[in-house]
Amino acid sequence: MINAWSTTVGRTFRALRDTSAPMTYALIALCSLIFVLGPASGLTPAYGSADALPAAQRAYFRRWGVVPADLFHEPVREALTPVTALFVHGSWVHLLGNMLFLFVFGVMTEERMGRVEFTLFYVGCGYLALLGYAAANATSEQSLVGASGAISAVLGAFLYLFPRARVTSLLPFLFFLPMRFPAWVVLPFWAALQWLAAGRSGEGPGVAYLAHLVGFGVGFGYAWVRYGRTTRVNPAPAPAPEGENPS
Repeated sequence: MINAWSTTVGRTFRALRDTSAPMTYALIALCSLIFVLGPASGLTPAYGSADALPAAQRAYFRRWGVVPADLFHEPVREALTPVTALFVHGSWVHLLGNMLFLFVFGVMTEERMGRVEFTLFYVGCGYLALLGYAAANATSEQSLVGASGAISAVLGAFLYLFPRARVTSLLPFLFFLPMRFPAWVVLPFWAALQWLAAGRSGEGPGVAYLAHLVGFGVGFGYAWVRYGRTTRVNPAPAPAPEGENPS
């Protein structure tokens, strides 16, 4: 058993070392592992079952997520929560939707930026996205978790770096038929939906659309300032299919 486990780990590290976007795959693997080991997956008996599990989930999210009221009341103690929250997800749908978007747009973005810059970009923009949401909801006691702020930043950078890359999208008003559009059509449309949703969302559980908008804007702005107008790339192949909004 130990030999089989060590062999699997060794193969995983070799695969990450040899790929052109190791940090994208490492982030996906890390988020997935943390989710499986946490209470939201329902796969870890240590968190209990039935009535005990929801309580364990709430305590877990409050410990590792961003609680705006706590963040601004005790900024020193809570300063790292916008980082830890990036690796915590609330449900299987939440995790899979975010990881799909990270896979679709992260690989090409990391290849363009390089692994070190991409990692710092991902964590830094994710931090700012969650901080922006917390600042706009400074009295909220609701825990905020998920990588969607960081992934939205990746989308923003992707839009600037690869505006003509064709993305496969599933549009509900076209009966979910897969259609291919350039990134400059798909991603601004996605951002507009986030803007509309943020304007309608109120206090209480739900999707942090404002964090998506902040992340998207910061990511696009970073790519614009960092790479300038002369470094855009117009790739021929399309990224993998896209189907859900990160949340």
